[in-house]
Amino acid sequence: MGEPMTQPSAGGRVIETRGLTKRYRGGQLAVDRLDLAVPRGSVFGFLGPNGSGKTTTIRMLLGLIEPSAGGVRLLGEPMPRAARRVLPRVGALIEGPALYGFLSGRDNLVRFDAADPVADPRTRARRVDHALERVGLAAAARKKARAYSLGMKQRLGLAAALLQPRELLVLDEPTNGLDPQGMREIRALVRELAGDGTTVFLSSHLLDEIEQVCTHAAVMARGRLVTQGTVAALSAGTRGRLVVGTPDTADAVRVLKEYGVTDLVVTEERVTGELPVPAGGPPDLAEVNSALVRAGVRVRAFGVERASLEDVFVQLTGEGFDVAG
Repeated sequence: MGEPMTQPSAGGRVIETRGLTKRYRGGQLAVDRLDLAVPRGSVFGFLGPNGSGKTTTIRMLLGLIEPSAGGVRLLGEPMPRAARRVLPRVGALIEGPALYGFLSGRDNLVRFDAADPVADPRTRARRVDHALERVGLAAAARKKARAYSLGMKQRLGLAAALLQPRELLVLDEPTNGLDPQGMREIRALVRELAGDGTTVFLSSHLLDEIEQVCTHAAVMARGRLVTQGTVAALSAGTRGRLVVGTPDTADAVRVLKEYGVTDLVVTEERVTGELPVPAGGPPDLAEVNSALVRAGVRVRAFGVERASLEDVFVQLTGEGFDVAG
């Protein structure tokens, strides 16, 4: 069993872990010495392929399973010791909601709300209707939950997490089972919640999901934290690819090789490549552009593509990533 952290959490951190580890019986190491810092007010993407330890980490954050080592602070308090004080301030959707199939969507939410010891029964109906409206289920509120699609069940689980105002919302693969329109609606809702001051911790294996809605991110691989920081800084710290638009691709490739550009790829009238990082820094891009022109290359486009989180993941781990999910 992991010992609760005794040091006060750094100001502004809603989630903080130190050396968080989970080893299951049989020796399987699911999470390995995780140090995580989630700033208050952020939309924090927890990114990694399925099986990378994301759900195990979330279950430890919420006190659902005990760590083998290390500690967790949630909203500044040690978990699971402070669970009774902390969890009423946290909304969560983990591994899909547990629903009563014989009840309507609305009646499921009434049950969830009634189980909350701090929920005022006098305002229950209003809270339930508002939550259904926010996740786009008002029209299906009277339909039995067993008739809901997977995406509708995800929406209902998110509605349950939104019955009360929350300081922190923890969402494990919240767009699982949703069609593209449903994904856009949930992402818009996440942005709205963040705008209202809720910190959102969002686990996903979809790189574009993290890039579209998150301010910060952490990348997991095989149970270990690869990197964390702002989404902008993570991408900025990774070399982008040089892109040259030209009909003279063969001559462009020759010049770019002279400047140390590697991994050159030619597609129709476009050449891309990796900029070198020698001790003195990468070549001056204006100088490369001038060299292309001097060599008679007709340059119609020239620049560096912004690195994506996929580029970050591949460069840091040497592995591919399941982008489409």
